[in-house]
Amino acid sequence: MKTNELIVEKIKNSKIGVIPTDTIYGVAASAFSKKAVARAYRILKRNSKKPFIVLIGSIEDLALFDIKLDNTTRNIFKRLWPGKISVILPVPSKKFEYLHRGTKTLAFRVPKKKNLANLLKKTGPLISTSANPEGFKPATTIAEAKKYFEDGIDFYVNGGRIKSLPSTLVEIKNGNVNVLRNGEGKISLIKAKY
Repeated sequence: MKTNELIVEKIKNSKIGVIPTDTIYGVAASAFSKKAVARAYRILKRNSKKPFIVLIGSIEDLALFDIKLDNTTRNIFKRLWPGKISVILPVPSKKFEYLHRGTKTLAFRVPKKKNLANLLKKTGPLISTSANPEGFKPATTIAEAKKYFEDGIDFYVNGGRIKSLPSTLVEIKNGNVNVLRNGEGKISLIKAKY
């Protein structure tokens, strides 16, 4: 079995891994496995009110979270994605409370990195966050990630040393893109209303 197939199988079986994302090493698990999401919070010692970013394969995957886009927002996304920009969107559905943690919002990203995009097509949406316990520096190598998590993580995918910023975090309000965190993704072309 190829590495990619093994990863897909593990994720579909609610396993948690450290993988190279389009920005930094990320702790990843199926966004639709409540068990894996709950375990990821424990492993990362993450604030239970702080949602994970959700990596998706395409804009169409937003429908899986009961998100309906107006044409203005859809046009903005065509300029932002695929890319290193995570966008906060309203997710009011109670069935996703285990993901949005009562905030009724989630940040989504469609990565451009080809092997990650291919993985998402097979696994479906993945939760993702930097590979470090809360309050520590993000791991830049698998060795650093293993020091943090040891056997608490089910699998590790080595992508070499990754020195990068996390994704840029934005929200869209009234047709405007507001930057909440500057990161790896650049959005200088998208400032005005559409």
